Amino acid sequence: MAEFNFNNKTFFLIENSENGKVNSETIFKYKQKGNLVTADYYGGTIKYGKIIAHLKNDKLDMLYQCITTENELKAGKAVAQISVTSSNKIKLILNWEWLENKNEHGISEYIEQ
Repeated sequence: MAEFNFNNKTFFLIENSENGKVNSETIFKYKQKGNLVTADYYGGTIKYGKIIAHLKNDKLDMLYQCITTENELKAGKAVAQISVTSSNKIKLILNWEWLENKNEHGISEYIEQ
């Protein structure tokens, strides 16, 4: 099992479910200390967002919150499956759901810049 390093890494969206809020203009800036992983995200449809996650093996258990450009406050949770591409970039596939409406869920894919 490889150890992953998210510190000072930038990620972008590859694909998102229709009911997701981030888009291809959203930038994610990650930090890591041990198994604590955090990120700030902004751009596109997001004014500002924050992720806090626990890294365990090849998964990130995440909680996230954001305010959109439409002034919606959103919060959710996700489990991210971590992999490494052939070009040695980290890829994340998130199974996520909004906390305020558990019927709204989806899958998002992100790639390290």
